[in-house]
Amino acid sequence: MLDREGFRPNVGIILLNAQNEVWWGKRVREHSWQFPQGGIKYGETPEQAMYRELEEEIGLRQEHVKIVGRTRDWLRYEVPDHFIKREIRGHYRGQKQIWFLLRMVARDNEVNLRLTDHPEFDAWRWHDYWVPLDVVIEFKRDVYQRALQELSRFLSWPAHAGQERRHTPRYLRQPHPQRGQQATAQTVPAEPQRAAEQQMVLVPGKR
Repeated sequence: MLDREGFRPNVGIILLNAQNEVWWGKRVREHSWQFPQGGIKYGETPEQAMYRELEEEIGLRQEHVKIVGRTRDWLRYEVPDHFIKREIRGHYRGQKQIWFLLRMVARDNEVNLRLTDHPEFDAWRWHDYWVPLDVVIEFKRDVYQRALQELSRFLSWPAHAGQERRHTPRYLRQPHPQRGQQATAQTVPAEPQRAAEQQMVLVPGKR
């Protein structure tokens, strides 16, 4: 289902824990990370599609989360031609997304990445809200930045966090001294990347 401009209606999900960390999933057999997302089927509202995708991709149901906020309007990204099937080139341009910010009210062990026969992710972890965008496929990065920035207004930050840390993405600010020297999103060397992957929750039987 495409609109007149060639964009497919879609939802994106930013899932928070109690510490305002976000759920960060590693795509199956890839070294890229992303938030859950998926298309809106004919007759579905964005909210209905969001709950369906939430269950299909990470195994959580409506009772496991609370809606904190959503983007005011569609956020669009175009997909490069070499990622588009030949038969729909010239018709399909990309995705237009409504993004939802959710609070998880269930335990971590409720997450199930293998609920369907075609899982999207093979590992996951909690990450600071301002995720490093260099591990996101390039054509989605601008939408991720805009979604995170817009939805950050719904969050409450600890008083000691400081004004600069509450509203400035990690990839645009200096590392916090308590967390040590970490790379910015533009340059993530191998060691921090391996350290991050050591903390993630792996799915048995997946690489």
